[in-house]
Amino acid sequence: MKLRTTLIKNANIVNEGSIISGDILIEGEFIKEISSSISAKSGDVLVIDAEGKHLLPGAIDDQVHFREPGLTHKAEIKTESRAAIAGGITSFIEMPNTNPQTTTAQKLEEKFEIASKTSWANYSFMFGGTNNNLDEILKVDPKTVAGLKLFLGSSTGNMLVDDPVVLEKIFKSTNMVISVHCEDENTIKKNLQEHIEAYGENIPISKHPIIRSEEACYLSSSKAIELAKKTGARLHVFHLSTGKETNLFSNKIPLKDKKITSEVCIHHLWFSDKDYDKKGTHIKWNPAVKTEKDKEQLLEALLDDRIDVIATDHAPHTLEEKSNNYTKAPSGGPLVQHALPAMLELYHKEKISLEKIVEKMCHNPAILFDVERRGYIKKGYYADFVLVDLNNPWTVKKENILYKCGWSPFEGTTFKSRITHTFLNGNLVYNNFKFSNKKVAKRLTFNR
Repeated sequence: MKLRTTLIKNANIVNEGSIISGDILIEGEFIKEISSSISAKSGDVLVIDAEGKHLLPGAIDDQVHFREPGLTHKAEIKTESRAAIAGGITSFIEMPNTNPQTTTAQKLEEKFEIASKTSWANYSFMFGGTNNNLDEILKVDPKTVAGLKLFLGSSTGNMLVDDPVVLEKIFKSTNMVISVHCEDENTIKKNLQEHIEAYGENIPISKHPIIRSEEACYLSSSKAIELAKKTGARLHVFHLSTGKETNLFSNKIPLKDKKITSEVCIHHLWFSDKDYDKKGTHIKWNPAVKTEKDKEQLLEALLDDRIDVIATDHAPHTLEEKSNNYTKAPSGGPLVQHALPAMLELYHKEKISLEKIVEKMCHNPAILFDVERRGYIKKGYYADFVLVDLNNPWTVKKENILYKCGWSPFEGTTFKSRITHTFLNGNLVYNNFKFSNKKVAKRLTFNR
């Protein structure tokens, strides 16, 4: 059978720290050739002229909540992965706090089964740790799953691991990457109680970063790092939200040699506590969006490589749920469709380079999770990439939002850059705002 062939001409290829002008030949699922000039050998090659556009590897989002099974009134793997494709994210790693939780081998396989039928993007899942499932954790094959997720602070789904003996056992007994949500539960409970006593049910949303405070984050992150150093565990700290926490991480060795790594999410780089008055609970996340200074320090740590990865923590809730008062409104918001455009906006503001965006959203997640043959534009790798027009402004409106929940914290924002084409496993799956009708997503595999 003849392999499908696509030739991308005249692209500005952003890869491995440089931007070069050139052509890329895709044969079947893989990149066949990269050169300054390639000619189509026959008439049945799909040729795309990318003159003036930038070609980036497809982003790998290591932290999403797609809400399936059990919470599908908010989102589904099908709807959110489709939004991800439109946003230039070609692979995702989904979290275990669904209903039921992904804390047994059987529940994990059930999720893979759903994704194999409905996902638009390449997929993997994290296995969830609890206070009492160490036996199940030990059964997991690290070659088939992205890693282990532990909540050291409670969030949606109540999967808090707060038994120090269990925690140490988990850290000692697995070679998998242990990804953690770090917020100190006792500090948050104390702060919340004080605010309930002061405000009753009417706690202002602006108090969220005071309740889920810098102290709560730092205390939990530093304890997790201490435990990782003691046990030799491979630790990845999700969604840093404070400048103080960035000093816990090092940039002295390459990412591939690090045992302790960190990430920052789009919302902590974009919003600050100045935005609560206007955005309200739409920007209520755990950990909380904090000060302008924190935002600046997070970006600084990202640029100097103390922070290794940019992710979304895409976590949709319905508008009805978000419209509740402070104590009842859930934390989280949808982000996969707008994450890359938001980072490209920071590029336009001269806060970050295109090469650094690609490093943190594409290369580094692949290194950190040992993702096989993705995250780079290299011969022999899967042809997962996006074409971006850096000068094609568009405004986020209800009618162009693809999330099942139907809203975005970016509504009303105009982005200068637009994703025009997304390729997945060698297939053009998104072309100038139209999706192909063919699902070609694959389960991620890991070099371990």
